[in-house]
Amino acid sequence: MLAIAAAVAFGLALIFDLVDATLGDTVTSGTLVIAGFLLVALHLAGYGTGGRAGLGGRSFSWRRVRR
Repeated sequence: MLAIAAAVAFGLALIFDLVDATLGDTVTSGTLVIAGFLLVALHLAGYGTGGRAGLGGRSFSWRRVRR
């Protein structure tokens, strides 16, 4: 979900840069690029992915555990 938001932020930054537009003094294409980088970093860190149901707090492994 955060990756999609980052793609939207990067797309808006590109459009703003191509038409030399701003939304006031605070929101510019550079601001949107920084916001996009933040969203990509959060996505890569695992935030916004939702919890895994049914694992009971344990990590999932494809390998079979021998007892």
